[in-house]
Amino acid sequence: MKIYPIESGNFKLDGGAMFGVVPKTIWNKTNPADENNLIDIAARCLLIEDGNRLILIDTGMGNKQSEKFFGYYSLWGTHSMDKSLAKYGFSRDDITDVFMTHLHFDHCGGSVNWNKDKTGYEVAFKNAKYWTNKSHWNWATNPNPREKASFLSENILPIQESGQLNFIKKNEGDFLEKSELDFDIFFVDGHTEKMMIPHIKYKDKIIVFCADLIPTAGHLPLPYVMGYDTRPLLTLPEKAKFLNAAAENNYHLFLEHDAHNEIITVEKTEKGIRVKEIFKCQDILI
Repeated sequence: MKIYPIESGNFKLDGGAMFGVVPKTIWNKTNPADENNLIDIAARCLLIEDGNRLILIDTGMGNKQSEKFFGYYSLWGTHSMDKSLAKYGFSRDDITDVFMTHLHFDHCGGSVNWNKDKTGYEVAFKNAKYWTNKSHWNWATNPNPREKASFLSENILPIQESGQLNFIKKNEGDFLEKSELDFDIFFVDGHTEKMMIPHIKYKDKIIVFCADLIPTAGHLPLPYVMGYDTRPLLTLPEKAKFLNAAAENNYHLFLEHDAHNEIITVEKTEKGIRVKEIFKCQDILI
């Protein structure tokens, strides 16, 4: 098995929204804001090469939305899905599986493209199976008013229409559940219904793709919960359970949204779970 970081693009989000009830004077120390109160955000995906399978976890925002849409998110940097795949000798057509932790636009927007020649939407990875879970799919395709702006039909429905949609089976098991993709999954419901957190056994390590459970290294303290979470009081015990396991088992946490810290380990301190070490992806994965 080989694992590669895939940088699909960077953007900015409101720091207050990213840290919920935590005052700016506190979160600004770890995630400094610009003059518009915006903080740096990454869309760092993960590619797993395992035998004949090439599994992509999350796909970023993509590039099919309007200029007005992207104007809300202050895109920056030169990263892209295609350039990042090419860096490791791959293209979109090589991907066999696309695993979507959840269907918010910044995690699955790159799963579907706008085809100018056909004037329509089409899947961006034509040879891949796309994976979500049934509970989350139903949640995303019948969105509540609070999340409706995050679940865009053009990012979601073409996957079903193409016949490439597959569901991960959810069992009512222990902390981690086996999946059809040969890695374990922690299902969480605080951020959105049945978000999936992959745990990948890699050499002598467990690499955890943190998605929106731990967006950045600055979100480790339990009360530091995003304003975007639909059930913040449920996020608290989910974070506690996960972070205790991460500290006890020395998980390497792959941070999807932290533009400056790529992988961290954590430890228990008098103040709770905090950062132990910070790593570059190239030091751990490649």
